[in-house]
Amino acid sequence: MNRLIATFFGVGYLRPAPGTWGSLAALPVAWALNELGGMPLVLVALALAILGGWWATAAFTAARADKDPSEVVIDEVAGQWIALLPVFIGASHAGVQTLALWPGWITAFVAFRLFDIWKPGPIGWADRRGDALGVMLDDLIAGVAAALCVMAGAALAHGVLAS
Repeated sequence: MNRLIATFFGVGYLRPAPGTWGSLAALPVAWALNELGGMPLVLVALALAILGGWWATAAFTAARADKDPSEVVIDEVAGQWIALLPVFIGASHAGVQTLALWPGWITAFVAFRLFDIWKPGPIGWADRRGDALGVMLDDLIAGVAAALCVMAGAALAHGVLAS
């Protein structure tokens, strides 16, 4: 069970770039969760991914020297879902389908991957912790940074550029 959760049902074994595969796999799952239960279901799933991911990552890496193996991608899933939250909120407020906000989806994906790879500031600090919490935390912070990029992009597109 730990391996299934930590690798997001085996997605983490895809090569090359398992983190990118994990982020990509998170997209349709987030869409389905939002379609089935809206923001409440997305938030419950996010909480479960964070807490379950932390637990599963700790258990999966307990006997390993590498505390952040590339096949662990539940952290990317949780971070990607955070990055998508402004898209779901925006679609809900505008009364449109979430896929109608496709630029937000692209921004969320690209910004999250960039922050996750680049690891500036607090993202890098969390990554250097060397434990299961650090594995999760760097991607959660990267998700918040990407969500801020999505909001900035929406503000530009619907504010400054819409004038």
